[in-house]
Amino acid sequence: HFQYLKELTLSGYHNHYPGNDELLGRLQYELDTIRQMGYTDYFLIVWDYVNFAKQNHIAVGPGRGSAAGSLVSYCLGITTIDPIQYDLLFERFLNPERVSMPDIDVDFCYERRSEVIEYVVGKYGSDHVAQIITFGTLKAKAAVRDVGRALDMKYSDVDVVAKLIPFGLKMTIRDALAQSRDLRTLYNNREDVKRLLDTAIALEGLPRHASTHAAGVVITKNPVSDYVPLQLNDDVITTQYTMGTLEELGILKMDFLGLRNLTVIQDTVRNIKQSQGI
Repeated sequence: HFQYLKELTLSGYHNHYPGNDELLGRLQYELDTIRQMGYTDYFLIVWDYVNFAKQNHIAVGPGRGSAAGSLVSYCLGITTIDPIQYDLLFERFLNPERVSMPDIDVDFCYERRSEVIEYVVGKYGSDHVAQIITFGTLKAKAAVRDVGRALDMKYSDVDVVAKLIPFGLKMTIRDALAQSRDLRTLYNNREDVKRLLDTAIALEGLPRHASTHAAGVVITKNPVSDYVPLQLNDDVITTQYTMGTLEELGILKMDFLGLRNLTVIQDTVRNIKQSQGI
């Protein structure tokens, strides 16, 4: 497998840098690191499905995150950004002194992302590929509204309380009580509001519902069910473990991101060609 990866990479290298042997040392260093860390198959799998997408005119992003610092990724066509031109570091992506799973996030056309996943399922088998579960947790406002329904409080009363919680990415009910004088007044003066907020505080942060992760897909050597439990989530087979747990177990995760901007760009280029008769 490593020899095949090396051949593919060298072929791409000579296309990008014809007659230039100065970077072969860096290329060999990257390849040695990839082999040493056991990620040869990972690169071949990503190269294969990116190649499939490009051959089938499915828009693929130029590169995202630290993977753009890899000369091997560039030579394989996984990324299209020259890491030498922009002085990008390979060590930010893979570093033998910091053993972590490689993470090549690939953007695909939002409307055709599913075709790439279907290709991977067809290649490795439906029992070897699964999407990843994610749990929606109870945030401050949602906790208040859900508890209000459970306590059979009037919708309008609960709505007033929920709207007094300020917007904020990590806003908690305790933070809201500290920041909002009106909310504190209601909490201190009304027994039903105090009960509502105390109950909501106890439930805040707990998982509320399960859904499918927007990008993560696992591909395994044996059937996925040999490693982790599975479930059906809106007709999609997903793992019952979240991404963090899967990584701790050493299960390989691929990121297939659907990017609407790529779809817009692709449609725009197509419309220009049609209108110009190109």
